[in-house]
Amino acid sequence: MKSKAAVKRIITTLKDIYPDALCSLQYEKDYELLFAVRLSAQCTDERVNKVTPALYARFPTLESFAEADPKEVGEYIHSCGFYNGKARDIVACARQLIEKHGGRVPGTMEELTALPGVGRKTANLILGDIFGQEGYVCDTHCIRITGRLGITDGSKDPLQVERQLRQSIPPKESNNFCHRMVLFGRDTCTARSPKCGSCLLRRDCDTGKAAAK
Repeated sequence: MKSKAAVKRIITTLKDIYPDALCSLQYEKDYELLFAVRLSAQCTDERVNKVTPALYARFPTLESFAEADPKEVGEYIHSCGFYNGKARDIVACARQLIEKHGGRVPGTMEELTALPGVGRKTANLILGDIFGQEGYVCDTHCIRITGRLGITDGSKDPLQVERQLRQSIPPKESNNFCHRMVLFGRDTCTARSPKCGSCLLRRDCDTGKAAAK
């Protein structure tokens, strides 16, 4: 596993590159972020951000989502893919938020993952962005890049990666670190053609060192 000194350098460098580690999904209300993350599954954040303004205009309250016909919700999110399942989850989640949580997004991993369509990745993001808690969001960017860096062992299993990150990344850094992984994955450490030659993390990257040899 990567040394603490190397991990610290990686975190510091990423902070220098991306001072504002913000979630790229746009939202105003807590539950809107919850729904947006569900929409982002196997879809780009850019596409989700194009879809949600009209969706939230049509269903401006949590109550309106809870009373909605999933088929109509599906019409608004069609371009996000897998729209039938996502629409059913959003409507069911809205109902459960009202019935079990007084219309509020809950703030524990156990409560969040009990909601329809909410897994650990979504729950970690909500805990970090909404509640300021630790949040190890293991999306495709985070899994790919931490494996290349050598922070994790290259596992593709999100839960295994999350467990390894919890051993290496301090809790207070976790949420922003994962957001920076997304930004870095789009800019530099892309899936197909990573820009190793100009990468500012190459000094501490197992993959970059191997490529240099």
